[in-house]
Amino acid sequence: MPSKEIPVYLFVGFLDSGKTRFVQETLEDPRFDAGKNTLLLVCEEGEEEYNPKKFAFPGVTVSFLEDKSELNPENLSRLESEAKAGRVVIEYNGMWTMQELYASMPENWIIYQCLMTADSKTALTYARDNSMRSLFLDKIAPSELVVFNRAEAVEAEGAHEELHKLVRQATRKCDIAYEYADGSVKYDDIPDPLPFDVNADVIEIGDQDYGIWFLDCQDEPEKYNRKTVRFLAQVYKSPKAGKNSFVPGRFAMTCCAADIQFVGFPCVYEDYRTLSDRDWVKVTAKVNYKMHFLYRGRKGPVLTALSVEPAEKPVEDVVTFS
Repeated sequence: MPSKEIPVYLFVGFLDSGKTRFVQETLEDPRFDAGKNTLLLVCEEGEEEYNPKKFAFPGVTVSFLEDKSELNPENLSRLESEAKAGRVVIEYNGMWTMQELYASMPENWIIYQCLMTADSKTALTYARDNSMRSLFLDKIAPSELVVFNRAEAVEAEGAHEELHKLVRQATRKCDIAYEYADGSVKYDDIPDPLPFDVNADVIEIGDQDYGIWFLDCQDEPEKYNRKTVRFLAQVYKSPKAGKNSFVPGRFAMTCCAADIQFVGFPCVYEDYRTLSDRDWVKVTAKVNYKMHFLYRGRKGPVLTALSVEPAEKPVEDVVTFS
């Protein structure tokens, strides 16, 4: 019998970004009571400490992970079992990557929500530093909301625009909020126009707009369901793509050369054997939103090629997400 699904509520951000306060306030809210025991995993300790006496409901077990070696499926399953937990809340270490967390989670743990906090006093500094920028974007990517607290620090002209662009390099779906010392909150309302027409009979993706389309299609696949797209891509052949399929995609850079990665969606193409890895092709394909092995039991964008034609390598072969 398969293990029951355990919802995971994830709070990410760097040390002293306000994660502990955010989690404490969440657990003090009676509306967060789901009638289940809760395992609270704390992966780094800052100046603030939890006060379980203020939690709005009983059955919360607080466990501290002091070393990354404790982040493994066996240990996490043990902690879940000991707490008799029906859900998990994680305050994640800002210096650990999200991939390390995903690889360590038991198979029945499903991330239901991811929220990020950031200290506005240091956010722009991190955004302009390549090594920290990479970790910053790593935490933004899965988040539904980023809260820049102590927002008085980023009221200078152009600061909100710079942070907006930073977030949009990782995802176009995430909401952005600014929290001030008096408790007021202002939401980002900077528009994000797409550089292509999603209502066209064939959505033409410009050579350097592939990264933007990839993020948007990943974040809002229903928008593209049953629509036709055309884009320039490189060929990647892998058994994981599925039967009679390959992955057309592009190498994309998040912030620096060290972060370049290949991104694409599985594509059904009967003549895929005629293609060679790294070939440049112009793909015209129908997008479908459906189940696929690569999405680990969930739905995602799956392409069906209408045509795959040889193409020339572009002048700039690496794209960005903004």
